[in-house]
Amino acid sequence: MKPTGLIKIAALVSGTFVACLALAAESEEFDAAATYKASCYACHSTSQAHAPMLSDAIEWEIRLEKGMDILVQNTINGLNGVMPARGLCTSCSDDDLQAVVEYMVEQSQY
Repeated sequence: MKPTGLIKIAALVSGTFVACLALAAESEEFDAAATYKASCYACHSTSQAHAPMLSDAIEWEIRLEKGMDILVQNTINGLNGVMPARGLCTSCSDDDLQAVVEYMVEQSQY
């Protein structure tokens, strides 16, 4: 086999490998509940620093009056020097954080 043939095969194999990795990453779904437990639970289960408890529908309703976008932005940027930026989830994307906020809101509405 000519060297150029080997290069083409190597490129095809590595391209296929990269495509498989990308597909695997896309197929993994973000687990908002697990992220809540890992990053948010400590404050939102005890109302530490006035964090609304997950079970407090009234407190979440008050916050939702500002809109979901504001709630998510407060999560991303932090709030009043008390809630840390990104809720301490440094590996979370903005979309991940939105999913966590949506999970928390859903859980507060029994």
